[in-house]
Amino acid sequence: ITFPSEFMLVCAMNPCPCGYYPDRNKCHCTKPQIAKYMGKISGPILDRIDLCVELQAVALGELRKKENKLDSATLRKGVLLARKMQETRFQDTPYHFNSEIKAADLERFCSLGEEETACMDQLYESLHLSARAYHRIIKVARTIGDLEGSKKITKAHLLEAAMYRPDEGYWGRG
Repeated sequence: ITFPSEFMLVCAMNPCPCGYYPDRNKCHCTKPQIAKYMGKISGPILDRIDLCVELQAVALGELRKKENKLDSATLRKGVLLARKMQETRFQDTPYHFNSEIKAADLERFCSLGEEETACMDQLYESLHLSARAYHRIIKVARTIGDLEGSKKITKAHLLEAAMYRPDEGYWGRG
């Protein structure tokens, strides 16, 4: 093992001990059981997770649909474009990806316009963000912009990135 090390953590968990929360028709867990279960993940760990997505059950009709708006080839093209944008952006720097940007260099690589700065100010206050979470939202927004081929971070990118933050209320901390 070599420290420090670089890795990507991908994880999943059930929303409660029985696995059916928030469907109260199926979930037989009590609120204290759910809170205890969700509270096992510490706030500092959650604060280091860039993307947290809650998946909903898929309706039977959706499973049978033949259409797929985004196929793997289209997604791959977008990811390759985003990687190329980052390669160009970080040429002659120690960085390779947006996630690596240090706070001191954030303004250089992820500058925000007036509207976007006001948006981040509002997010910081309303979501009670830590400095780490604030910076992560901006870096995730930069990646969302890269996936769209955008040279600038927009308010829409910031709002989407904020949606991927772990919800403190959901995790028994709100």
